[in-house]
Amino acid sequence: MNWRELYRGVLGWAGRAKELVLLQTAAKPCGRANFLVWPASALLALNQTYGIHGCATCWQREVDTDDWTSHTNHPLLPLAALKSSPLALPLPPRPDPTPTPSSLRRRAAMAGRAPYFASEEGARGIRPGESPAAALRRILASPGAHQAPCCFDALGARLVERAGFPICFMGGFCVSAARLGLPDVGLISYGEMVDQGRLITEAVSVPVIGDGDNGYGNSMNIKRTIKGYINAGLAGIMLEDQVAPKACGHTEGRKVISREESVMHIKAAIDARKESASDIVIVARTDSRQAVSLDEALWRVQAFADAGADVLFIDALASVEEMKAFCAVAPGVPKMANMLEGGGKTPILTPAELEEIGFSLVVYPLSLIGVAMRAMEDALLAIKGGGVPPPSSLPSFQEIKDTLGFNRYYEEDKQYSVSQAQPSLPSDKP
Repeated sequence: MNWRELYRGVLGWAGRAKELVLLQTAAKPCGRANFLVWPASALLALNQTYGIHGCATCWQREVDTDDWTSHTNHPLLPLAALKSSPLALPLPPRPDPTPTPSSLRRRAAMAGRAPYFASEEGARGIRPGESPAAALRRILASPGAHQAPCCFDALGARLVERAGFPICFMGGFCVSAARLGLPDVGLISYGEMVDQGRLITEAVSVPVIGDGDNGYGNSMNIKRTIKGYINAGLAGIMLEDQVAPKACGHTEGRKVISREESVMHIKAAIDARKESASDIVIVARTDSRQAVSLDEALWRVQAFADAGADVLFIDALASVEEMKAFCAVAPGVPKMANMLEGGGKTPILTPAELEEIGFSLVVYPLSLIGVAMRAMEDALLAIKGGGVPPPSSLPSFQEIKDTLGFNRYYEEDKQYSVSQAQPSLPSDKP
């Protein structure tokens, strides 16, 4: 039985009474929209039927578990007080507590990804029992402009984690370059991006935000994209409002879909998240600053926030003043900055400067792919000249093995080793 069925059932019991007496406590009512205020009889039913007792004012069903939890800011209500309610009604039979296939699927979808190697002690990122999205939300809620370098494969993501960054961003520009050897002009597909995302999330224990481009189609395509990224273990997804074929936001000739369609795409993403019982973070991006105007971009991000987006992003802002105007929109909703290295339209600022303006998340789309390209070119020149890359530019073989986890593998493998029995030699005796 899911929470909606339970809610309808409880309301059905309470509806047989002439009036609903809401429980009153000294605590203030919960202001969060996803908390439900229950009648006294409903709380009694929940208590006796499901073994629940807790907040006298509101209840929330956590989307990442099958448990009911009370709002900790409200006091507990004794069972005796529930029994004294004038609306106490007969209770239905206690349901079978055996997990259903659907509940198991929900738990599996919401569980933190299991990287090949367990997190090292003291590592930042996803905590035990925490979903990737919950970890991302926790990090974004903490002070600071949190840096998220863009990776393009599992090795790059592991290096991001080893360097101590709490978030990794899978960028479409660098994945298209590394996986296809092609420019970011809409050639890479949903299947290729979600497959790359799955490999990346399996390699690290930090939350990963995936570039979802323009959702790869209409609202129904966007819903499939959201669910695919959830199943791939991504903590967040960025969706933009470009027309197809989309391209890098710092290039010329950008075009965007209509206001109405762009907002509907975000609503479709929110619906897909609800249908999946997920908490994936929706990063809503607009490219209308360069395609239309700053005013249009500001209108769109406000509309995205109103539709339920978790993080807002205007690409290719052209000045610090424009960045400040952006951060003034929808106070309380985290803002993302794009520090396009090497000649983008947006000024390059330090994390401290970005935090002061009002940004919570900072991505660096070209650093890893750019230095990798230059390093490979230099190495190839050295090999072509009859040598090898100099030691200053080449890690030792031992360092490479350490990065990839050879030693951790060998140490862990020892836990499961068994002594091999020596084969006995045939005896000469009859």
